[in-house]
Amino acid sequence: MTIEEIFNNAVDSKASDIHLASNTPVLYRIDGVLKPMKDSPCLKYESILSLIESIISKDQRNVLFKDKCLELSYQTKNDVRLRINIYWEKGELSLAARLISPRIPTMKEVDLPESARKLADARDGLFLVTGPTGCGKSTTLAAILDYINEKRACHIITLEDPIEFVFKPKKSLISQRELGRDMTSFQSALKHIVRQNPDVILVSEMRDLETIGLAITLAETGHLVLATLHTPNAPQTIDRIIDIFPTDQQKQIRLQIALSLKAIISQHLLPKIGAGRVAAREILVNTPAVANLIRDNKVAQIRSALQTGLREGMCTLEQDLKRLYRLGLITLETATSQANYPEEILKE
Repeated sequence: MTIEEIFNNAVDSKASDIHLASNTPVLYRIDGVLKPMKDSPCLKYESILSLIESIISKDQRNVLFKDKCLELSYQTKNDVRLRINIYWEKGELSLAARLISPRIPTMKEVDLPESARKLADARDGLFLVTGPTGCGKSTTLAAILDYINEKRACHIITLEDPIEFVFKPKKSLISQRELGRDMTSFQSALKHIVRQNPDVILVSEMRDLETIGLAITLAETGHLVLATLHTPNAPQTIDRIIDIFPTDQQKQIRLQIALSLKAIISQHLLPKIGAGRVAAREILVNTPAVANLIRDNKVAQIRSALQTGLREGMCTLEQDLKRLYRLGLITLETATSQANYPEEILKE
């Protein structure tokens, strides 16, 4: 059993993720559930090391043994792309890999509403996609970027760790930069990015104060900045950004966010009736009313704006869960279990 066979079989099994761990068979995540690969033996340290060494260089092996973790992208001979993380667990090697679709989906295929298309036409500002790990943030952003690529003759620069979807230029020039290979850090790349004449900038993850601060500044200076955060909803996203800054800077950051924010899409992937998964989304559009709430430190009141902002393209998670349930895409149990306010799902 080679690593290529494991990866290609995952594609045939319609898996989203692959796990290799000691004393367990090869595991695939299919429709959100871990399942063993058919006829896979339980793996031992030596067999996992052999599989891993077949896809990494000598330098990457040194990093893995020194830093105890290695992140990389990989493409099989059959052009299957994967985002891979190799790590240690109780002194044993483990691998987690995310399969990346060879085709970038359209905004329609990922069920993004018309309001998201209008937001993608913006020329500047901060556009955030948030949610837990594995909720499809990268896929949503790829669909938005490819929409821009089809519509505008502009320069798109992506800063990624690692590169996932590979874009082909349509109307736009696309420069994809990978951490460790094309840049030393997100901060250093963002400090010099203006001299590369970008129109649209993707930051695959805003991880620290300096990266967040630079992204906000770039959004204020005539660039459309797309980025992700691991936050569950729009109000908590705003709080997370503000709280990462020292207290004496928070008033200024609230003002900057109020001016530069375009929208926040917070999403969750849910099991779909029949098979597959579907995204439920909360969408916040930064209207003048929302900007005033951010500026006045009244983020707790943003949920009221979400509930009443249908005309501006907004919705709460509960409203979207109810929509998916009424369309017959998810069960009532799934809708209520994912909701922060289950009573709103049950209310007619």
